[in-house]
Amino acid sequence: MPERLAETLVDLWTPLIILWITLPTCVYMAPMNQAYTLTTGSPLELSRQSEELRILNRSKRGWVWNQMFVLEEFSGPEPILVGRLHTDLDPGSKKIKYILSGDGAGTIFQINDITGDIHAIKRLDREEKAEYTLTAQAVDWETNKPLEPPSEFIIKVQDINDNAPEFLNGPYHATVPEMSILGTSVTNVTATDADDPVYGNSAKLVYSILEGQPYFSIEPETAIIKTALPNMDREAKEEYLVVIQAKDMGGHSGGLSGTTTLTVTLTDVNDNPPKFAQSLYHFSVPEDVVLGTAIGRVKANDQDIGENAQSSYDIIDGDGTGLFEITSDAQAQDGVIRLRKPLDFETKKSYTLKVEAANIHIDPRFSGRGPFKDTATVKIVVEDADEPPVFSSPTYLLEVHENAALNSVIGQVTARDPDITSSPIRFSIDRHTDLERQFNINADDGKITLATPLDRELSVWHNITIIATEIRNHSQISRVPVAIKVLDVNDNAPEFAAEYEAFLCENGKPGQVIQTVSAMDKDDPKNGHYFLYSLLPEMVNNPNFTIKKNEDASQRRKKEGHCVDITHLGGFHYRKHLCDNISVSLLKDGVLVC
Repeated sequence: MPERLAETLVDLWTPLIILWITLPTCVYMAPMNQAYTLTTGSPLELSRQSEELRILNRSKRGWVWNQMFVLEEFSGPEPILVGRLHTDLDPGSKKIKYILSGDGAGTIFQINDITGDIHAIKRLDREEKAEYTLTAQAVDWETNKPLEPPSEFIIKVQDINDNAPEFLNGPYHATVPEMSILGTSVTNVTATDADDPVYGNSAKLVYSILEGQPYFSIEPETAIIKTALPNMDREAKEEYLVVIQAKDMGGHSGGLSGTTTLTVTLTDVNDNPPKFAQSLYHFSVPEDVVLGTAIGRVKANDQDIGENAQSSYDIIDGDGTGLFEITSDAQAQDGVIRLRKPLDFETKKSYTLKVEAANIHIDPRFSGRGPFKDTATVKIVVEDADEPPVFSSPTYLLEVHENAALNSVIGQVTARDPDITSSPIRFSIDRHTDLERQFNINADDGKITLATPLDRELSVWHNITIIATEIRNHSQISRVPVAIKVLDVNDNAPEFAAEYEAFLCENGKPGQVIQTVSAMDKDDPKNGHYFLYSLLPEMVNNPNFTIKKNEDASQRRKKEGHCVDITHLGGFHYRKHLCDNISVSLLKDGVLVC
Protein backbone atom coordinates (compact mmCIF):
# COMPACT_ATOMS: atom_id res chain seq x y z
CA MET A 1 0.00 0.00 0.00
CA PRO A 2 2.71 2.62 0.76
CA GLU A 3 4.53 1.79 -2.48
CA ARG A 4 1.36 2.22 -4.54
CA LEU A 5 0.60 5.51 -2.78
CA ALA A 6 4.12 6.83 -3.51
CA GLU A 7 3.78 5.90 -7.16
CA THR A 8 0.45 7.70 -7.34
CA LEU A 9 1.92 10.83 -5.74
CA VAL A 10 4.83 10.93 -8.16
CA ASP A 11 2.45 10.49 -11.11
CA LEU A 12 0.38 13.42 -9.91
CA TRP A 13 3.31 15.66 -8.90
CA THR A 14 5.23 15.49 -12.21
CA PRO A 15 2.60 17.24 -14.36
CA LEU A 16 2.17 19.86 -11.64
CA ILE A 17 5.87 20.75 -11.79
CA ILE A 18 5.67 21.03 -15.57
CA LEU A 19 2.61 23.23 -15.18
CA TRP A 20 4.52 25.37 -12.70
CA ILE A 21 7.23 26.09 -15.28
CA THR A 22 4.92 26.79 -18.22
CA LEU A 23 2.19 28.85 -16.59
CA PRO A 24 2.41 32.66 -17.07
CA THR A 25 2.69 34.84 -14.03
CA CYS A 26 -0.32 36.51 -12.52
CA VAL A 27 -0.39 40.16 -11.59
CA TYR A 28 -1.53 40.89 -8.10
CA MET A 29 -4.33 43.44 -8.02
CA ALA A 30 -4.38 45.57 -4.89
CA PRO A 31 -7.67 45.58 -3.01
CA MET A 32 -10.08 48.16 -4.38
CA ASN A 33 -11.65 48.98 -1.06
CA GLN A 34 -8.90 51.42 -0.15
CA ALA A 35 -9.91 55.00 -1.04
CA TYR A 36 -7.35 57.79 -1.34
CA THR A 37 -8.48 61.41 -1.50
CA LEU A 38 -6.23 64.21 -2.85
CA THR A 39 -6.77 67.33 -0.80
CA THR A 40 -5.48 70.87 -1.14
CA GLY A 41 -2.59 71.98 1.02
CA SER A 42 1.03 73.07 0.92
CA PRO A 43 3.21 72.20 -2.06
CA LEU A 44 5.21 69.86 0.20
CA GLU A 45 2.10 68.01 1.27
CA LEU A 46 0.91 67.75 -2.29
CA SER A 47 4.29 66.37 -3.31
CA ARG A 48 4.15 63.70 -0.56
CA GLN A 49 0.67 62.62 -1.51
CA SER A 50 1.66 62.43 -5.16
CA GLU A 51 4.59 60.14 -4.28
CA GLU A 52 2.40 57.81 -2.24
CA LEU A 53 -0.14 57.65 -5.02
CA ARG A 54 2.66 56.79 -7.46
CA ILE A 55 3.82 53.93 -5.25
CA LEU A 56 0.30 52.58 -4.80
CA ASN A 57 -0.41 52.74 -8.47
CA ARG A 58 2.74 50.79 -9.09
CA SER A 59 1.82 48.21 -6.40
CA LYS A 60 -1.22 47.16 -8.33
CA ARG A 61 1.07 45.39 -10.75
CA GLY A 62 3.96 44.60 -8.46
CA TRP A 63 3.34 41.07 -7.10
CA VAL A 64 3.55 38.15 -9.46
CA TRP A 65 3.65 34.41 -8.71
CA ASN A 66 2.44 31.08 -9.94
CA GLN A 67 -0.79 29.45 -8.72
CA MET A 68 0.09 27.56 -5.52
CA PHE A 69 -0.98 24.01 -4.72
CA VAL A 70 0.65 21.31 -2.70
CA LEU A 71 -0.09 17.59 -2.92
CA GLU A 72 -1.14 15.96 0.35
CA GLU A 73 0.72 13.05 1.85
CA PHE A 74 3.82 13.71 -0.30
CA SER A 75 7.08 13.01 1.39
CA GLY A 76 10.60 12.88 0.00
CA PRO A 77 14.21 13.49 0.92
CA GLU A 78 13.89 17.22 0.23
CA PRO A 79 11.21 19.79 1.14
CA ILE A 80 8.49 20.14 -1.47
CA LEU A 81 8.55 23.27 -3.62
CA VAL A 82 5.13 24.84 -3.39
CA GLY A 83 5.71 27.96 -5.50
CA ARG A 84 7.71 31.17 -5.93
CA LEU A 85 6.91 34.74 -4.93
CA HIS A 86 8.21 37.49 -7.18
CA THR A 87 7.75 41.22 -7.55
CA ASP A 88 8.57 43.22 -10.66
CA LEU A 89 10.47 45.62 -8.43
CA ASP A 90 13.16 43.00 -8.08
CA PRO A 91 15.87 43.85 -10.66
CA GLY A 92 17.85 40.85 -9.53
CA SER A 93 20.21 42.97 -7.47
CA LYS A 94 19.30 41.00 -4.35
CA LYS A 95 18.22 44.20 -2.61
CA ILE A 96 14.72 42.75 -1.92
CA LYS A 97 13.92 40.37 0.93
CA TYR A 98 10.77 38.26 0.98
CA ILE A 99 8.89 37.67 4.22
CA LEU A 100 6.12 35.05 4.80
CA SER A 101 3.54 35.06 7.63
CA GLY A 102 0.20 33.43 8.38
CA ASP A 103 -1.02 29.80 8.71
CA GLY A 104 1.92 27.48 9.15
CA ALA A 105 4.55 30.07 8.21
CA GLY A 106 7.88 28.89 9.55
CA THR A 107 6.52 25.55 10.78
CA ILE A 108 4.86 24.05 7.75
CA PHE A 109 5.97 26.46 5.02
CA GLN A 110 9.39 28.07 4.57
CA ILE A 111 10.29 30.88 2.17
CA ASN A 112 13.66 31.64 0.66
CA ASP A 113 13.92 35.32 1.53
CA ILE A 114 16.11 35.99 -1.54
CA THR A 115 14.41 33.94 -4.29
CA GLY A 116 10.88 33.90 -2.88
CA ASP A 117 10.64 30.08 -3.19
CA ILE A 118 8.11 28.54 -0.80
CA HIS A 119 8.66 24.95 0.40
CA ALA A 120 6.51 22.61 2.48
CA ILE A 121 8.71 21.12 5.14
CA LYS A 122 6.07 18.72 6.57
CA ARG A 123 3.77 16.15 5.05
CA LEU A 124 0.26 17.59 4.72
CA ASP A 125 -3.14 15.95 5.14
CA ARG A 126 -6.02 17.56 3.29
CA GLU A 127 -8.53 15.83 5.56
CA GLU A 128 -7.00 17.67 8.52
CA LYS A 129 -6.68 21.07 6.79
CA ALA A 130 -7.56 21.73 3.17
CA GLU A 131 -5.98 25.21 2.70
CA TYR A 132 -3.68 27.68 4.37
CA THR A 133 -3.95 31.47 4.26
CA LEU A 134 -0.61 33.27 4.25
CA THR A 135 0.67 36.81 3.73
CA ALA A 136 3.72 37.74 1.61
CA GLN A 137 5.67 40.99 1.86
CA ALA A 138 8.69 42.44 -0.01
CA VAL A 139 11.00 44.71 2.05
CA ASP A 140 14.25 46.50 1.42
CA TRP A 141 17.12 44.21 2.36
CA GLU A 142 19.02 46.90 4.14
CA THR A 143 16.32 49.07 5.69
CA ASN A 144 13.54 46.44 6.06
CA LYS A 145 11.11 49.05 4.78
CA PRO A 146 8.16 47.68 2.80
CA LEU A 147 8.52 48.01 -0.93
CA GLU A 148 5.02 46.76 -1.60
CA PRO A 149 1.89 46.47 0.52
CA PRO A 150 1.45 42.97 2.07
CA SER A 151 -0.37 40.47 -0.13
CA GLU A 152 -2.58 37.63 1.14
CA PHE A 153 -2.71 34.38 -0.78
CA ILE A 154 -3.88 30.79 -0.27
CA ILE A 155 -2.05 27.52 -0.58
CA LYS A 156 -4.48 24.71 -1.27
CA VAL A 157 -3.72 21.12 -0.33
CA GLN A 158 -4.51 18.94 -3.30
CA ASP A 159 -6.42 15.74 -2.56
CA ILE A 160 -5.25 12.23 -3.33
CA ASN A 161 -7.32 9.08 -2.82
CA ASP A 162 -5.90 8.12 0.56
CA ASN A 163 -9.13 7.37 2.46
CA ALA A 164 -11.25 4.29 2.04
CA PRO A 165 -15.07 4.50 2.35
CA GLU A 166 -16.43 3.78 5.83
CA PHE A 167 -19.84 2.65 7.06
CA LEU A 168 -20.11 4.61 10.27
CA ASN A 169 -23.43 3.11 11.42
CA GLY A 170 -22.80 -0.55 10.64
CA PRO A 171 -23.37 -3.35 11.14
CA TYR A 172 -26.99 -2.92 10.06
CA HIS A 173 -30.20 -4.76 10.82
CA ALA A 174 -33.41 -4.68 8.81
CA THR A 175 -36.66 -6.58 8.44
CA VAL A 176 -38.92 -7.36 5.51
CA PRO A 177 -42.16 -9.37 5.49
CA GLU A 178 -41.88 -12.89 4.19
CA MET A 179 -43.59 -13.67 0.88
CA SER A 180 -42.83 -10.12 -0.33
CA ILE A 181 -42.92 -9.46 -4.05
CA LEU A 182 -39.78 -9.03 -6.11
CA GLY A 183 -38.12 -5.65 -5.64
CA THR A 184 -39.56 -4.86 -2.22
CA SER A 185 -37.41 -2.24 -0.51
CA VAL A 186 -35.61 -3.51 2.57
CA THR A 187 -33.42 -0.60 3.71
CA ASN A 188 -30.59 1.61 2.54
CA VAL A 189 -27.09 2.08 3.89
CA THR A 190 -24.67 4.99 3.61
CA ALA A 191 -20.89 5.08 3.53
CA THR A 192 -18.73 8.18 3.87
CA ASP A 193 -15.37 9.00 2.26
CA ALA A 194 -13.08 11.60 3.81
CA ASP A 195 -11.54 12.49 0.43
CA ASP A 196 -12.49 15.61 -1.53
CA PRO A 197 -15.98 15.12 -2.98
CA VAL A 198 -15.41 17.97 -5.49
CA TYR A 199 -11.99 17.16 -6.89
CA GLY A 200 -11.77 14.00 -8.94
CA ASN A 201 -13.51 10.71 -8.13
CA SER A 202 -11.81 10.00 -4.83
CA ALA A 203 -15.11 10.25 -2.95
CA LYS A 204 -17.44 8.98 -5.67
CA LEU A 205 -18.84 5.75 -4.24
CA VAL A 206 -20.39 2.76 -5.91
CA TYR A 207 -22.18 0.06 -3.87
CA SER A 208 -22.34 -3.67 -4.49
CA ILE A 209 -23.24 -6.88 -2.67
CA LEU A 210 -20.41 -9.30 -2.00
CA GLU A 211 -22.52 -11.86 -0.16
CA GLY A 212 -26.29 -12.27 0.03
CA GLN A 213 -27.20 -13.09 -3.55
CA PRO A 214 -29.45 -14.17 -5.11
CA TYR A 215 -31.81 -13.09 -2.34
CA PHE A 216 -31.08 -9.34 -2.32
CA SER A 217 -29.84 -6.63 -4.68
CA ILE A 218 -28.54 -3.09 -4.16
CA GLU A 219 -28.80 0.12 -6.17
CA PRO A 220 -25.15 1.01 -7.05
CA GLU A 221 -25.51 4.74 -6.41
CA THR A 222 -28.30 5.04 -3.80
CA ALA A 223 -27.44 1.91 -1.79
CA ILE A 224 -31.12 0.97 -1.58
CA ILE A 225 -31.36 -2.75 -0.85
CA LYS A 226 -34.28 -4.71 -2.31
CA THR A 227 -35.48 -8.28 -2.45
CA ALA A 228 -34.15 -10.11 -5.48
CA LEU A 229 -36.33 -13.22 -5.11
CA PRO A 230 -40.13 -13.28 -4.70
CA ASN A 231 -42.01 -15.13 -1.95
CA MET A 232 -39.14 -15.87 0.41
CA ASP A 233 -40.50 -18.14 3.14
CA ARG A 234 -39.68 -17.37 6.77
CA GLU A 235 -40.54 -20.91 7.76
CA ALA A 236 -37.79 -22.15 5.41
CA LYS A 237 -35.17 -19.56 6.37
CA GLU A 238 -35.69 -16.62 8.68
CA GLU A 239 -32.39 -14.70 8.67
CA TYR A 240 -29.93 -13.65 5.95
CA LEU A 241 -26.47 -12.09 6.19
CA VAL A 242 -25.67 -9.58 3.45
CA VAL A 243 -22.13 -8.21 2.94
CA ILE A 244 -22.15 -4.77 1.27
CA GLN A 245 -19.17 -3.05 -0.32
CA ALA A 246 -18.68 0.65 -1.04
CA LYS A 247 -15.88 1.43 -3.50
CA ASP A 248 -14.58 4.91 -4.40
CA MET A 249 -13.14 6.16 -7.71
CA GLY A 250 -16.56 5.42 -9.18
CA GLY A 251 -15.95 1.74 -8.67
CA HIS A 252 -13.01 1.66 -11.08
CA SER A 253 -9.92 -0.40 -10.61
CA GLY A 254 -7.51 1.07 -8.12
CA GLY A 255 -10.21 2.55 -5.93
CA LEU A 256 -10.38 1.96 -2.20
CA SER A 257 -13.27 0.06 -0.64
CA GLY A 258 -14.98 -0.57 2.68
CA THR A 259 -17.51 -3.23 3.72
CA THR A 260 -20.26 -3.70 6.24
CA THR A 261 -22.81 -6.37 7.08
CA LEU A 262 -26.58 -6.22 7.00
CA THR A 263 -28.67 -8.82 8.81
CA VAL A 264 -32.09 -9.14 7.19
CA THR A 265 -34.82 -10.88 9.18
CA LEU A 266 -38.01 -12.04 7.51
CA THR A 267 -41.04 -11.07 9.58
CA ASP A 268 -43.97 -13.44 9.81
CA VAL A 269 -47.25 -13.27 7.91
CA ASN A 270 -50.16 -15.64 8.38
CA ASP A 271 -49.55 -17.93 5.42
CA ASN A 272 -49.88 -21.27 7.25
CA PRO A 273 -53.04 -22.90 8.69
CA PRO A 274 -53.09 -24.65 12.07
CA LYS A 275 -52.60 -28.40 11.99
CA PHE A 276 -53.38 -30.85 14.79
CA ALA A 277 -50.41 -32.91 15.84
CA GLN A 278 -52.60 -36.02 15.68
CA SER A 279 -56.02 -36.78 14.25
CA LEU A 280 -57.23 -38.77 17.27
CA TYR A 281 -56.79 -38.03 20.97
CA HIS A 282 -57.61 -40.38 23.87
CA PHE A 283 -58.32 -39.23 27.42
CA SER A 284 -59.58 -40.98 30.55
CA VAL A 285 -61.44 -39.28 33.37
CA PRO A 286 -62.83 -40.61 36.69
CA GLU A 287 -66.57 -40.26 36.97
CA ASP A 288 -66.27 -38.35 40.24
CA VAL A 289 -63.96 -35.63 38.88
CA VAL A 290 -64.80 -32.13 40.09
CA LEU A 291 -66.64 -29.88 37.65
CA GLY A 292 -64.34 -27.48 35.79
CA THR A 293 -61.36 -29.84 35.99
CA ALA A 294 -59.13 -29.97 32.90
CA ILE A 295 -59.25 -33.53 31.60
CA GLY A 296 -57.00 -33.14 28.55
CA ARG A 297 -55.28 -30.82 26.07
CA VAL A 298 -55.20 -30.81 22.29
CA LYS A 299 -52.79 -28.75 20.20
CA ALA A 300 -52.87 -27.51 16.65
CA ASN A 301 -49.39 -26.54 15.51
CA ASP A 302 -48.94 -23.44 13.38
CA GLN A 303 -45.66 -22.70 11.64
CA ASP A 304 -46.39 -18.99 11.96
CA ILE A 305 -45.51 -17.07 15.10
CA GLY A 306 -47.07 -14.40 17.32
CA GLU A 307 -50.66 -13.46 16.68
CA ASN A 308 -50.51 -15.23 13.31
CA ALA A 309 -50.25 -18.52 15.20
CA GLN A 310 -53.12 -17.82 17.58
CA SER A 311 -56.04 -20.23 17.21
CA SER A 312 -59.43 -20.60 18.83
CA TYR A 313 -60.76 -24.05 19.75
CA ASP A 314 -64.37 -25.26 19.61
CA ILE A 315 -66.33 -28.48 20.02
CA ILE A 316 -68.34 -28.69 16.80
CA ASP A 317 -69.85 -32.18 17.06
CA GLY A 318 -70.10 -35.31 19.19
CA ASP A 319 -72.21 -36.95 21.88
CA GLY A 320 -70.65 -34.98 24.74
CA THR A 321 -71.14 -31.40 23.58
CA GLY A 322 -73.23 -30.61 26.65
CA LEU A 323 -70.92 -32.24 29.17
CA PHE A 324 -67.58 -30.85 28.00
CA GLU A 325 -66.20 -27.51 26.91
CA ILE A 326 -62.92 -26.44 25.33
CA THR A 327 -61.04 -23.19 25.93
CA SER A 328 -57.91 -21.70 24.37
CA ASP A 329 -54.72 -21.33 26.36
CA ALA A 330 -53.13 -18.16 24.96
CA GLN A 331 -49.72 -18.99 26.40
CA ALA A 332 -49.38 -22.60 25.30
CA GLN A 333 -51.51 -22.10 22.17
CA ASP A 334 -53.48 -25.27 22.85
CA GLY A 335 -57.05 -26.23 23.67
CA VAL A 336 -58.03 -27.28 27.20
CA ILE A 337 -60.97 -29.67 27.55
CA ARG A 338 -62.91 -29.25 30.81
CA LEU A 339 -65.89 -30.96 32.44
CA ARG A 340 -69.12 -28.95 32.57
CA LYS A 341 -71.60 -31.51 34.00
CA PRO A 342 -71.22 -34.57 36.26
CA LEU A 343 -70.33 -37.92 34.76
CA ASP A 344 -71.85 -41.29 35.60
CA PHE A 345 -69.91 -44.38 34.66
CA GLU A 346 -72.95 -46.58 35.18
CA THR A 347 -74.96 -44.49 32.70
CA LYS A 348 -72.41 -43.85 29.93
CA LYS A 349 -68.85 -45.07 29.78
CA SER A 350 -67.36 -43.08 26.86
CA TYR A 351 -67.87 -39.98 24.72
CA THR A 352 -66.64 -38.86 21.30
CA LEU A 353 -66.04 -35.20 20.44
CA LYS A 354 -65.02 -33.44 17.24
CA VAL A 355 -62.91 -30.36 17.96
CA GLU A 356 -61.81 -27.61 15.59
CA ALA A 357 -58.86 -25.19 15.69
CA ALA A 358 -59.14 -22.03 13.57
CA ASN A 359 -56.77 -19.08 13.16
CA ILE A 360 -58.01 -15.92 14.82
CA HIS A 361 -56.23 -13.45 12.52
CA ILE A 362 -56.67 -14.17 8.82
CA ASP A 363 -54.60 -12.41 6.16
CA PRO A 364 -56.84 -11.99 3.08
CA ARG A 365 -53.78 -12.04 0.82
CA PHE A 366 -53.32 -15.72 1.58
CA SER A 367 -56.96 -16.79 1.89
CA GLY A 368 -56.45 -18.98 -1.18
CA ARG A 369 -54.18 -21.20 0.88
CA GLY A 370 -57.05 -21.92 3.28
CA PRO A 371 -59.05 -23.05 4.99
CA PHE A 372 -57.08 -21.80 7.99
CA LYS A 373 -58.57 -24.43 10.32
CA ASP A 374 -58.26 -28.12 11.16
CA THR A 375 -60.28 -30.76 13.03
CA ALA A 376 -59.48 -33.71 15.25
CA THR A 377 -61.42 -36.43 17.09
CA VAL A 378 -61.32 -36.74 20.88
CA LYS A 379 -62.41 -39.93 22.64
CA ILE A 380 -63.05 -39.67 26.39
CA VAL A 381 -63.36 -42.81 28.50
CA VAL A 382 -65.16 -42.53 31.84
CA GLU A 383 -63.53 -44.54 34.61
CA ASP A 384 -65.53 -46.10 37.40
CA ALA A 385 -65.05 -44.55 40.84
CA ASP A 386 -66.15 -45.84 44.22
CA GLU A 387 -69.10 -43.54 44.75
CA PRO A 388 -70.93 -43.02 48.05
CA PRO A 389 -74.43 -44.41 48.57
CA VAL A 390 -77.32 -42.62 46.90
CA PHE A 391 -80.59 -42.12 48.83
CA SER A 392 -83.85 -42.64 47.00
CA SER A 393 -84.83 -39.08 47.85
CA PRO A 394 -82.81 -35.93 48.60
CA THR A 395 -85.05 -35.33 51.68
CA TYR A 396 -87.67 -37.27 53.62
CA LEU A 397 -90.85 -36.08 55.37
CA LEU A 398 -92.45 -38.41 57.94
CA GLU A 399 -95.60 -38.01 60.08
CA VAL A 400 -96.40 -39.70 63.39
CA HIS A 401 -99.23 -39.25 65.89
CA GLU A 402 -98.18 -38.10 69.27
CA ASN A 403 -99.76 -41.09 70.92
CA ALA A 404 -97.84 -43.58 68.74
CA ALA A 405 -96.60 -46.61 70.56
CA LEU A 406 -92.94 -47.01 71.42
CA ASN A 407 -90.89 -49.00 68.87
CA SER A 408 -93.55 -48.44 66.23
CA VAL A 409 -92.24 -47.81 62.71
CA ILE A 410 -92.80 -44.21 61.65
CA GLY A 411 -91.08 -44.33 58.26
CA GLN A 412 -88.23 -45.71 56.18
CA VAL A 413 -85.28 -44.41 54.13
CA THR A 414 -83.58 -46.33 51.33
CA ALA A 415 -80.18 -45.99 49.65
CA ARG A 416 -78.08 -47.93 47.16
CA ASP A 417 -74.48 -48.15 46.06
CA PRO A 418 -74.39 -46.80 42.47
CA ASP A 419 -71.23 -48.75 41.61
CA ILE A 420 -71.34 -51.86 39.50
CA THR A 421 -69.82 -53.87 42.33
CA SER A 422 -72.57 -52.82 44.68
CA SER A 423 -71.79 -52.81 48.37
CA PRO A 424 -74.34 -53.44 51.19
CA ILE A 425 -75.44 -50.32 53.05
CA ARG A 426 -75.74 -49.72 56.78
CA PHE A 427 -77.91 -46.94 58.19
CA SER A 428 -77.45 -44.89 61.33
CA ILE A 429 -78.74 -41.71 62.94
CA ASP A 430 -76.44 -38.76 63.41
CA ARG A 431 -76.94 -38.36 67.15
CA HIS A 432 -75.88 -34.74 67.00
CA THR A 433 -79.30 -34.19 65.41
CA ASP A 434 -81.13 -36.41 67.95
CA LEU A 435 -79.59 -35.58 71.29
CA GLU A 436 -82.58 -36.95 73.29
CA ARG A 437 -82.44 -40.21 71.32
CA GLN A 438 -86.14 -40.14 70.52
CA PHE A 439 -85.71 -42.25 67.39
CA ASN A 440 -83.94 -45.39 66.28
CA ILE A 441 -83.19 -46.83 62.84
CA ASN A 442 -82.74 -50.37 61.63
CA ALA A 443 -79.16 -50.54 60.31
CA ASP A 444 -80.09 -52.96 57.55
CA ASP A 445 -83.38 -51.76 56.08
CA GLY A 446 -83.48 -48.08 57.17
CA LYS A 447 -86.79 -48.30 59.10
CA ILE A 448 -87.13 -45.54 61.68
CA THR A 449 -88.85 -46.37 64.95
CA LEU A 450 -90.02 -44.37 67.98
CA ALA A 451 -87.76 -44.67 71.01
CA THR A 452 -89.45 -42.27 73.48
CA PRO A 453 -93.00 -40.87 73.73
CA LEU A 454 -93.87 -37.80 71.70
CA ASP A 455 -95.84 -34.77 72.78
CA ARG A 456 -97.02 -32.47 70.02
CA GLU A 457 -97.70 -29.76 72.55
CA LEU A 458 -93.97 -29.73 73.43
CA SER A 459 -92.49 -30.10 69.92
CA VAL A 460 -94.27 -30.36 66.60
CA TRP A 461 -91.18 -31.00 64.43
CA HIS A 462 -88.12 -33.20 64.84
CA ASN A 463 -85.28 -32.88 62.28
CA ILE A 464 -82.73 -35.67 62.21
CA THR A 465 -79.99 -36.76 59.77
CA ILE A 466 -79.64 -40.32 58.53
CA ILE A 467 -76.21 -41.65 57.51
CA ALA A 468 -75.72 -44.37 54.89
CA THR A 469 -72.32 -46.13 54.91
CA GLU A 470 -70.90 -48.71 52.52
CA ILE A 471 -69.96 -51.84 54.39
CA ARG A 472 -67.00 -52.57 52.06
CA ASN A 473 -65.61 -49.07 52.27
CA HIS A 474 -66.49 -47.13 55.38
CA SER A 475 -65.12 -43.92 53.86
CA GLN A 476 -68.00 -43.87 51.38
CA ILE A 477 -70.88 -42.28 53.27
CA SER A 478 -73.90 -40.15 52.43
CA ARG A 479 -76.29 -38.11 54.54
CA VAL A 480 -79.93 -37.21 54.10
CA PRO A 481 -82.17 -34.93 56.20
CA VAL A 482 -85.39 -36.41 57.64
CA ALA A 483 -88.16 -34.12 58.95
CA ILE A 484 -90.64 -35.79 61.34
CA LYS A 485 -93.95 -34.03 62.00
CA VAL A 486 -95.87 -34.95 65.18
CA LEU A 487 -99.61 -35.13 64.49
CA ASP A 488 -102.13 -34.01 67.11
CA VAL A 489 -104.51 -36.23 69.07
CA ASN A 490 -107.15 -34.96 71.48
CA ASP A 491 -105.33 -35.71 74.67
CA ASN A 492 -105.91 -32.40 76.48
CA ALA A 493 -109.19 -31.22 78.16
CA PRO A 494 -110.36 -27.64 77.74
CA GLU A 495 -109.28 -25.23 80.43
CA PHE A 496 -110.93 -22.03 81.53
CA ALA A 497 -108.81 -19.04 80.84
CA ALA A 498 -109.14 -17.81 84.49
CA GLU A 499 -110.90 -18.26 87.80
CA TYR A 500 -114.14 -16.31 87.52
CA GLU A 501 -116.07 -14.49 90.29
CA ALA A 502 -119.41 -12.77 89.39
CA PHE A 503 -121.40 -10.12 91.26
CA LEU A 504 -125.12 -9.39 90.84
CA CYS A 505 -127.07 -6.50 92.25
CA GLU A 506 -130.29 -7.39 94.09
CA ASN A 507 -132.42 -5.51 91.66
CA GLY A 508 -130.81 -6.96 88.56
CA LYS A 509 -133.04 -7.22 85.53
CA PRO A 510 -133.88 -10.46 83.78
CA GLY A 511 -131.63 -11.17 80.79
CA GLN A 512 -128.83 -9.18 82.23
CA VAL A 513 -125.37 -10.68 81.45
CA ILE A 514 -123.58 -11.14 84.72
CA GLN A 515 -120.36 -12.87 83.50
CA THR A 516 -118.56 -13.90 80.29
CA VAL A 517 -116.28 -16.91 80.51
CA SER A 518 -113.85 -18.40 77.92
CA ALA A 519 -111.87 -21.63 77.57
CA MET A 520 -108.78 -22.90 75.72
CA ASP A 521 -107.41 -26.27 74.60
CA LYS A 522 -103.74 -27.24 74.03
CA ASP A 523 -104.73 -29.60 71.27
CA ASP A 524 -104.99 -28.45 67.67
CA PRO A 525 -107.62 -30.42 65.77
CA LYS A 526 -107.69 -30.03 62.02
CA ASN A 527 -111.18 -28.40 61.99
CA GLY A 528 -110.65 -26.20 64.99
CA HIS A 529 -111.91 -26.41 68.58
CA TYR A 530 -115.54 -27.40 69.42
CA PHE A 531 -116.24 -26.62 73.08
CA LEU A 532 -119.42 -27.75 74.90
CA TYR A 533 -120.43 -25.44 77.76
CA SER A 534 -122.98 -26.43 80.45
CA LEU A 535 -123.82 -25.76 84.06
CA LEU A 536 -122.73 -28.26 86.62
CA PRO A 537 -125.19 -31.08 87.21
CA GLU A 538 -126.28 -29.64 90.53
CA MET A 539 -127.08 -26.35 88.77
CA VAL A 540 -129.03 -27.85 85.89
CA ASN A 541 -132.39 -27.47 87.66
CA ASN A 542 -131.64 -23.99 88.96
CA PRO A 543 -134.30 -21.80 87.37
CA ASN A 544 -132.42 -18.60 88.01
CA PHE A 545 -129.40 -18.92 85.70
CA THR A 546 -128.67 -20.21 82.26
CA ILE A 547 -125.65 -20.30 79.90
CA LYS A 548 -125.94 -18.97 76.39
CA LYS A 549 -123.59 -17.96 73.66
CA ASN A 550 -122.21 -14.48 73.59
CA GLU A 551 -123.96 -12.88 70.64
CA ASP A 552 -121.12 -10.51 69.77
CA ALA A 553 -118.57 -13.30 70.00
CA SER A 554 -121.00 -15.64 68.28
CA GLN A 555 -121.25 -13.40 65.24
CA ARG A 556 -117.48 -13.09 65.07
CA ARG A 557 -117.01 -16.84 65.41
CA LYS A 558 -119.65 -17.56 62.81
CA LYS A 559 -117.72 -15.50 60.35
CA GLU A 560 -114.70 -17.62 61.21
CA GLY A 561 -116.74 -20.85 61.12
CA HIS A 562 -116.30 -21.61 64.84
CA CYS A 563 -119.66 -20.88 66.52
CA VAL A 564 -123.07 -22.63 66.11
CA ASP A 565 -126.18 -23.17 68.28
CA ILE A 566 -126.80 -26.73 69.47
CA THR A 567 -130.19 -26.77 71.30
CA HIS A 568 -132.82 -24.62 73.02
CA LEU A 569 -134.93 -25.73 76.01
CA GLY A 570 -138.22 -24.07 77.04
CA GLY A 571 -138.99 -22.76 80.53
CA PHE A 572 -135.33 -21.91 81.05
CA HIS A 573 -132.55 -21.72 78.66
CA TYR A 574 -129.91 -24.39 78.37
CA ARG A 575 -127.43 -23.66 75.65
CA LYS A 576 -124.79 -25.94 74.09
CA HIS A 577 -122.48 -24.23 71.67
CA LEU A 578 -119.04 -24.29 70.18
CA CYS A 579 -117.88 -20.88 71.30
CA ASP A 580 -115.04 -20.17 73.67
CA ASN A 581 -117.06 -17.26 75.13
CA ILE A 582 -120.33 -17.80 77.07
CA SER A 583 -122.69 -15.57 79.04
CA VAL A 584 -124.53 -16.50 82.25
CA SER A 585 -128.00 -14.88 82.67
CA LEU A 586 -130.53 -14.80 85.58
CA LEU A 587 -134.01 -16.45 85.16
CA LYS A 588 -137.15 -16.37 87.37
CA ASP A 589 -139.95 -18.75 86.61
CA GLY A 590 -138.54 -19.29 83.25
CA VAL A 591 -138.18 -15.55 82.65
CA LEU A 592 -134.99 -13.58 82.79
CA VAL A 593 -135.06 -11.55 86.02
CA CYS A 594 -132.61 -9.60 88.11
